[in-house]
This record gives sequence, structure tokens and C-alpha cells, in this order.
Amino acid sequence: MKQIQADVVVIGGGTAGMGAYRNALLHTPNVYLIEGNVFGTTCARVGCMPSKLMIAAADARHHALHTDPFGVHLDKSSIRVNGEEVMNRVKSERDRFVGFVVEDVMAWDENKRIMGDAKFVDEHTIQVGDHTQIRADRIVIATGSRPVIFPQWQVLGDKLIVNDDVFSWDTLPESVAVFGPGVIGLELGQALSRLGVRVEIFGIGGLLGGISDPVVLQAAKDVFSQELTLHLDAKTEVSLNAAGKVEVHWTQEGESGVFVADYMLAATGRRPNVDNLGLENLNIELDARGVPVANPHTMQTSIPHIFIAGDASNQIPLLHEAADQGKIAGDNAGRFPDVQAGLRRSMIGVVFTDPQIASVGARFATLKAEYGNDFECGVAIGEVSFKNQGRSRVMLVNKGHLRVYADKATGRLLGAEAIGPAVEHLAHLLAWAHQMHMTIPQMLEMPFYHPVIEEGLRTALRDAAAKL
Repeated sequence: MKQIQADVVVIGGGTAGMGAYRNALLHTPNVYLIEGNVFGTTCARVGCMPSKLMIAAADARHHALHTDPFGVHLDKSSIRVNGEEVMNRVKSERDRFVGFVVEDVMAWDENKRIMGDAKFVDEHTIQVGDHTQIRADRIVIATGSRPVIFPQWQVLGDKLIVNDDVFSWDTLPESVAVFGPGVIGLELGQALSRLGVRVEIFGIGGLLGGISDPVVLQAAKDVFSQELTLHLDAKTEVSLNAAGKVEVHWTQEGESGVFVADYMLAATGRRPNVDNLGLENLNIELDARGVPVANPHTMQTSIPHIFIAGDASNQIPLLHEAADQGKIAGDNAGRFPDVQAGLRRSMIGVVFTDPQIASVGARFATLKAEYGNDFECGVAIGEVSFKNQGRSRVMLVNKGHLRVYADKATGRLLGAEAIGPAVEHLAHLLAWAHQMHMTIPQMLEMPFYHPVIEEGLRTALRDAAAKL
């Protein structure tokens, strides 16, 4: 068995692992990168990039079918979807994005790249497969995450799929049952529906798109229920029928029914890949899910020389967060024991549905918990409906609601939640203002052009200012 002595070992070759490796190299050349499957990022392979390619195709068909209100009339019978062509573009462009990532990895020293499943032997020793053992002074865990699959779904066999499988299709199916109305389920569910696939979405607890603000949540339910069949608080049983189709038997609020589909898409969340790392061989502090607890500013665990980053850290499972965490973890592992706090940016999240969903800074539920009984006295909420917002009406995208939260004592922007047209752009403006600790009056001093959707943000800010 090969024996290696390393200054730093990074476990995982995704976004966080690649960032950690690059930044550890700034301090020492003796850094090794271990990957158990394939190099590349979840985002490029099976996440944000291929999903946006599918959404783009779905939007093209949707827009073509909805031109009549503008006085532009198309022959709707001529609008057809070629599933093979849709999936060919999704896969070819996806492979292009993945190629750029892999190209970066392949440029690194091949002797420092090791393939195989990694497992802790002790606090300084990593076993890789049955071929290599590495003794490392510092270690970064960046093993990513995987979709959650519940045991009762296993009866579906290969009819049970996750988002990874969707992007391997050669063509589009006729029907899909989507379990999980969160980011992945809602994005893919709407996209498939707009491409002509019969879709029904199932959830529990009445949640949708990760929204915590009750006003924004209700607006989202009103919007999406006009287009999608939603069962957001349903009891379900799944099985395969005699024809090999998925049958979903559901009950909700006194109603019941059966949805028969070609596939069931499991989109109920992701689980950090830390359960097979041999953490039981370490005296390390774990959270309720068995994930090492880490300082969010240094990514240092309870074992000082071990760091964790990205989806494996069970913090914020977004690419830009994984990149930031990887940079911090790699820097600190490289310079250890001189551990320093890294840059953590204001939280920003976007769901690429139509209309889009966004959150910035502190969400409504977080502020309710933080302020407790003082919430109404301490937090000013400014809001706007996009139903009558000028530019939105011009483009016939006037759906949704934006709410911004400000501290009444200081006037500082605390956060926001929204559903609305192109709110990915409003979210960036809000995130920049939040990171700069701007107050609502300071934000209102910024320029707003006319006519633009951003004027809706100004309306919400004016509403908040009046309540300070």
C-alpha cells in the first residue's frame, strides 16, 4: 500500500474541494486532492447549469403559447416540442460546462490527485480505497451532498429518479410525479410542465419554494396553482401498477385521488456526504444530522486541524457559498495554525421559476425567532404587489409580491423575501445593500430609472421608510 505524507489533504473534488485545494496551494505545494467518483461540480453536472438549460427550453415554448394578449397571434398547432432535441442541447451544453471544470482539475499535478473513497483512520490519517494511506497535518472535508431517498420509495425501482437522472434522459417522458416543492422540485416541475409533460407536485406542511414569509408564500401559491397541480400538504402512498407505471395515491383536506406517472422525481432535499467517512473514528463534535459542527467564519471543526466546507458542512447549500467556504477552509488549512476569519457575504438565494423566488439577508422566519415578542415593535415591513407595477404590466409579467424587512431602531435593511418578475436582479441590489449595512433612507437615495421593475423595489422601500 502506498504511503504519503501531506501538509494538507482535501477530500472531495467539487466546488468547495477545488476552492480549498487552490487556496491551500498558496501556502504549501504539499497538498493532495481525493475524489471518490468524478471531478467536477454538482452545479455543472446535475444542478444549476443543466436545470437552467431545461428551464430556458420550457420558457421558449411557454412564451410562444402566450402571445395573444399582446395582439400577436401564432398558429399554436405548429408549436411542438422535440424531446430529443431538448435533451441533446441540455446534455451537450452541460458537458461543455463540465469540461471547463475538469480542464482546470486536469491542469493540476496528477501525482497530487488521488481517486478513491476516503475514510478517516484517525485524526491525521486518511485511507483511500485499498491502495493509499495518507498522513496529513491538516484536512479539509468537502464531500458534497446527495439527494434524500426515503425507504418506502424503493419499491419503485428505476422509476424512482433524482435530478441527476433527469439530465441523462434521451427524450422527455409523458408524465412525472414530483415529490418536494422546494427549489429543485419547483424548478424542474414547472419546466417539465411547460415542455408538455404532465406533472403533479406533492409536499407536506404547505411549504413552497423555500418561502418563509406568509404573505409572499400565499402569493406564490396563488401564482403557481394557476399553472401547476399542487398537493402541498398531502398524505401519499406510492406503488408500481401492473403496467410498470408509478401510482401516487393522495389525500388532502378531505379530497383524494390517484396520479399515474412514468417516473417519480425525488426532490425532498439533500443529505451531506459524511456518513461513510469514518467520523466514528474521531472525537469530533457533530450536529443532529451527524455533520461536523464548524465555525462559519473559519470553517474549523472541533478538531483544530480539520476543516469542512460546501454542502458537506450542512450550512447553505449554494454554489457561491460552497466556493467561499472552500476558499476559507483551504486558506486556513494551508496557513494553520494561523486561522483567520474569512469573508462571508450576505445571504442570497434565487429559485429560477417563472416568476422567480428570492430571499436576501435574514428571512421572515429567522427574524420572527430573533425578535420574538418584539417582532412587530422592532421590525418594519415594506411591501409591494407586482400586480399593478408599471413595467411589469407592460410586459404582462405582473405577478408576485415583495417584502423588505428593516430594523425600526436603526433603519438598517435586515432582509427580504419575494416572488416576482426577474427578482434575481432585485435580490442582487438588496444583497449588496445588506452587505454594506445600508439603511432604508440610504437605499432610497440611490438612482431608479423609469420605467423599470426596480421601481417596485422603491415602492417597497418607501413603504418601509414610512413605518420606521
